[in-house]
Amino acid sequence: MKRKVVSLMLVSAMVAGMLAGCGSDSGSSKGGSSTETGSAAEASSSGEAADDKSPITFEYFNADGKNGNWDNPVAKAITEATGVTLDVSYPVASQGDAKEDVALMIANDEYPDMIYAKGSATDLYQAGALIDMTDLIEKYGPNIKKMYGAELEKLKWSQDDPGIYQLSYAGVNQKTLTTGGSCQIQWAALKENDYKYPKTLDEYEKMIKSYLAAHPKTEDGLDMIGITMSASDWHWMITLGNPAGLIADASPDNGQWIIDDEYNVHYKHVTDEEKEYFKWLCRMYNEGILDPNFATQTDDDYIAKVASGRVVAITDAEWHYSQCEATLVADGKVDQTYVGLPVTLREDQVEKALLYQGTTVGWGIGITKSCEDPVRAIKFLDYLCSDEGQILYHWGIEGENYFLDDNGQPYRTDEEVAKAQSDPDYAKNTGIDNYTGFPIYGTGSYSEDGFPYTPTTKESVIANYNTAEKEGCEAMGFEMLTDMFAQPEEFDLLPYSALWAYQQPQELAEKQTILDEIAWPGLVKCVTGTEDEFDGNWESMVQELTDNGLADAEEAMTEFLATKLVDVE
Repeated sequence: MKRKVVSLMLVSAMVAGMLAGCGSDSGSSKGGSSTETGSAAEASSSGEAADDKSPITFEYFNADGKNGNWDNPVAKAITEATGVTLDVSYPVASQGDAKEDVALMIANDEYPDMIYAKGSATDLYQAGALIDMTDLIEKYGPNIKKMYGAELEKLKWSQDDPGIYQLSYAGVNQKTLTTGGSCQIQWAALKENDYKYPKTLDEYEKMIKSYLAAHPKTEDGLDMIGITMSASDWHWMITLGNPAGLIADASPDNGQWIIDDEYNVHYKHVTDEEKEYFKWLCRMYNEGILDPNFATQTDDDYIAKVASGRVVAITDAEWHYSQCEATLVADGKVDQTYVGLPVTLREDQVEKALLYQGTTVGWGIGITKSCEDPVRAIKFLDYLCSDEGQILYHWGIEGENYFLDDNGQPYRTDEEVAKAQSDPDYAKNTGIDNYTGFPIYGTGSYSEDGFPYTPTTKESVIANYNTAEKEGCEAMGFEMLTDMFAQPEEFDLLPYSALWAYQQPQELAEKQTILDEIAWPGLVKCVTGTEDEFDGNWESMVQELTDNGLADAEEAMTEFLATKLVDVE
């Protein structure tokens, strides 16, 4: 029986903001036009506007919540450097979700000057609301071209329309300096195994069971739990679904999909490898190693369990369980924090946590057809991409937020670091990393003269290791915890970015939603059934996916990816 779409695609968030509104229409087909209009363009082409810092205000719509207005020290410094002030607005109609607000803009054919629309950029593109910035970047965007480099090709909308309608928000040249890996285990368990970390699922299982046998209860008398998950809501993708792709398929994170060497796209929860992984989870469930409440507990319940120190192992994303680790450290349970592991199904597989998939495209800032001065707008964005703009945005004001040592390298005082970590309004009040839709270099990136673009560096990560992490690195002979993983240089550069981050047509999102709404309860049933029932439950799930458009969805996603492939030679 065919299923109806009962909800929009479950999404994981990230991203943030940009700008909003002036006036003239410079549209063309679909996404708009790269044609410069009016006196501003004429002045620029004659060189008169080359260093124009006269006051100008752009309206900017930021779909990702309230970052505060344009009144902090960093914002004021940017205005001083460019003459540009942003009149920032946020979602109102939809109370935090920009979709309704964007729909209203389209209905009225009225737009801000610049916009960060999150996942609604396709709607703007189809309405012809976004201008093609290609020519503007070529003429006025040297820093934009420098920042994105060869990856500028990935910003093109498609092979059919090579226009650039957004500048990606994601960190360019991002270096993974910390990783949760595909699986995590408490440092205490790894320590008892003489720091011989598991690389396969079998080794992971043995370590969990060994530690449980030696420590059946916590110091507080609570029963220890082998593995738990948060799978009663959208977090199922994070703790149940995504780890399956990383562990079983040894695939980088492409959401619910895996991509083969021929660039064919497959729905990942039907592979033979994932069948083997979920059969393992079924056995863990029936042996009492996997929490019997993993699929029914709330996310708050999950967080509370992990933060208590009674869970030996998890399969989670670092951003999700990091709050638990903060609690554990505060409670003096440092050994109960987690080490990320490069676990795969078999020895011949390679965990790809450090693989750089390229800048995340599809979510970013664009200039609308309502902007009367696109030249000033692109120059503003170009300044943000400059070394000066990036250092200002990431570090703040020299002499206040950071200082330079005798070698000209930046550092923050202990007081400033403490303030940044403890004050929830730090970003809003300082402007540092505050407008998260801006184009940025990623952590671990450096300018040509060796100046770190962000305060998060290899050195800062090492310096902030807790005692368990420091002892672990020393015992394993590593400088960094990421040293236990295959390094970025071991992988070829991919001709596409992470598939989940592209702006996909609505019909594709609906196809995935149908599959996900079958897979979620189907996988839970596979895991919670008896081991004798597993094969039958798995085949029933696969059949239901097949009956509800599996092949069609895979074909459509493959065709979609084909429009995004670029030459990486």
